[in-house]
Amino acid sequence: MAGRTEYETGVAVDAVLPEFADAFPFETFNRMQSEALPAIVDGDDNDNVVVSAPTASGKTALAEAAICRTLEAGGTALFLAPLRALTNEKESEWERFESLGYSVYVVTGERELTPSRAERADILVMTPEKADSATRKHDSPRYSFITDVDCCVIDEVHLLDSDRRGAVLEVTISRLRRLCAPRIVALSATMQNVDDVAEWLDAPPACTFAFGDSYRPVPLSASVETYAHGDNAFADKYRRLYRALDLAGPHIEDGGQALVFVASRQDTVRAAEKARDELAERDIEISSRGDYEYHTEARELENDTLRQSVVDGVGFHHAGLAKDDKDRVEAWFKAGKIQLLFSTSTLAWGVNLPARCVAIRDTKLHDPLEGEVDMSPLDILQMLGRAGRPGYDDAGYAHVICDGSDADRYRRLLADGKPIESRLAEELDTHLNAEIALGVVDDIEDVMAWLETTFYYTRAASAPDQYDDSASLRDRVSSTLQRLVDGGFVDQSGLEIEPTALGRLTSQFYLRLDTAEAFHALCERTNDGTAIDEAAVLRTVADATEFDSVSARRDERETFGAVLGGESEDLDPGNRKVLAILRAGMAGTTPAELQSDAWVIRRNALRFLAALRAFCERFAAPRDANLVRRIEARVEHGVSSEAVGLVAIGGVGSGRAHKLAREGLTDPADVRAAGVEGLVSAGLSEGVAERILEQARELPALSIEWDGVPDAIGAGENTMAEVTVRNDGDGDPAGLRVTVNGVEMTAETRYLGETTLPVGVFGGDVEELTYELGVAFPELPLLPVSDRRTVRVDP
Repeated sequence: MAGRTEYETGVAVDAVLPEFADAFPFETFNRMQSEALPAIVDGDDNDNVVVSAPTASGKTALAEAAICRTLEAGGTALFLAPLRALTNEKESEWERFESLGYSVYVVTGERELTPSRAERADILVMTPEKADSATRKHDSPRYSFITDVDCCVIDEVHLLDSDRRGAVLEVTISRLRRLCAPRIVALSATMQNVDDVAEWLDAPPACTFAFGDSYRPVPLSASVETYAHGDNAFADKYRRLYRALDLAGPHIEDGGQALVFVASRQDTVRAAEKARDELAERDIEISSRGDYEYHTEARELENDTLRQSVVDGVGFHHAGLAKDDKDRVEAWFKAGKIQLLFSTSTLAWGVNLPARCVAIRDTKLHDPLEGEVDMSPLDILQMLGRAGRPGYDDAGYAHVICDGSDADRYRRLLADGKPIESRLAEELDTHLNAEIALGVVDDIEDVMAWLETTFYYTRAASAPDQYDDSASLRDRVSSTLQRLVDGGFVDQSGLEIEPTALGRLTSQFYLRLDTAEAFHALCERTNDGTAIDEAAVLRTVADATEFDSVSARRDERETFGAVLGGESEDLDPGNRKVLAILRAGMAGTTPAELQSDAWVIRRNALRFLAALRAFCERFAAPRDANLVRRIEARVEHGVSSEAVGLVAIGGVGSGRAHKLAREGLTDPADVRAAGVEGLVSAGLSEGVAERILEQARELPALSIEWDGVPDAIGAGENTMAEVTVRNDGDGDPAGLRVTVNGVEMTAETRYLGETTLPVGVFGGDVEELTYELGVAFPELPLLPVSDRRTVRVDP
């Protein structure tokens, strides 16, 4: 790797970027930054840059320098953050750019996108997942801004090796480069194979940097520590906690700080509570215990447990804390008020909070979708890299605490690091389908051309003993394409390939192929005259491939009968657990035994229900889509089947829906009839009642008139009549269906204003003709509307 030496170590920020000096929180660049800056600031805009450097060595400043270079040229910069929690932190940090007249806009799934703001933004901040979604939809007006990106900064590019997220980052970068060819600046903690990443991104040698441990601001001493493993997992947590305190205690007594990483948010709280008592029992002196002013500030904390803990110098930090609480914890830790901090791995990837001593108490974690899994090697290295406080410590001390059977594996990781691997092969069929659905790949040769833009292809060339060789890659791609053709996701004619409706929907909703096939099969039942019912919808979602790794503990299994009775007893325990959580969610009462995983499972299930609804609209019928929409709303809000239509009203969630239903108001028509006075009587304030009534009036309000339908008709006679549907609310897509004695006569879908449908009355060999009009709204959780007329057939 070659670098440039135009800048001396310690060069002033205003000498390099005079217009942006106020955007940096320091006045001079450090040694690592000074060596990499020429490639970033003075290099060719067409030259991509890859920098691998130890944690806490100052990579963020390189990202900001790349952004400044882009802004100076009048361009738009995209910053890809590894975690959603970090996108919000960047928004706060980069108010420095706002003060210079540049706009920063964070695009996440939890915020409503404002396309005009995104288009005007000078700096966009996104996660790889959101960037993936934006690039897939780049040709829509809503996401067209993504093609205006001039520079893309990838923070922690070693995320490529993440089991779930690596392939998403890989295909997103490849797609972005095809769409608008931005300059790529990829930053990473130390990785073995920086050359592979540089090769993939076409970064020239002069723009590729691998800074070793000598560039760490504080030398790191790392070790693997074992503990006495027992038969009780709960007791083992405390054995590891005491081991962590043994390691951290001397540093705390010496006035230093310790950061202990644990598996979950709840673990941070429990560990802090126990550690606080244990430090007192060990008589370890904590300097903040006598700080009256600090104790007074601590009273402002929102979290009660945190408030009690921090006054003894022990804190915890996780993404679920209120922002003000997190900000205070971070500030107090930086100031040395908190000497022992427990955190989840989120802190390792984001906020720069180094400590003299870092201990990883938990190397395994519980994933709601995967069960117990090993913490990724990337996370382990990232956490260990937080050891050592620049300017305060001569050395950092980092420890992995694990079972003896895992010790050698972690020792090898500490000694050798880990090469960054591609994870694309594990999801090749899903991502190839997405590229075909996007129109990027439209013939067989394009398939290999696309593959050659991926890190997977580069890594395979670099390590052929671990990956397929070129010929085998072609075979793999060929078999993957055949799988897509055989499954109906792709049509192939000679060398040309094009997506089917199934392939497009699968890509749109990020479904695995097996799940998409199950959804499609459920829709196909209607072609055989089999109705889709609630049980079938819930079972199909619970049995989705994405839920196959969900595990069910013994205490959880014991609750299944109470929730499900005998429903779907043939499902695997993990999938039956998903079903139980969905059923309980619909009822609004989730048993305590199922609550720990319920939120994550429900959020994923809601995505699958939205996808299944779209499948029903395309491959089944509006009434089936409406059923799925009502189930979706019940899972989300926990309301009864009779009152589910209330949540279609803007401003009505589960709480207000339950309040209204208790007063006998179970649908928007009831709300309109009640008026403001009735809603106030039901327990709403007058202002809320007025807003909800206004929203209810915008929903469909139907009246149905039959014209020309006789009371009786003679056998062998016939006449034509009609039925008119009027909607006094807003026009929404509606499926209209006329049947006679259960046999469909007319069906169509349209935006409903006023619609008239023909009705043929034919006297046949039956005694009675029952005509039924059904109206179902596929996009609204409103109960279907139906109306009947009966005609007697006289002999």
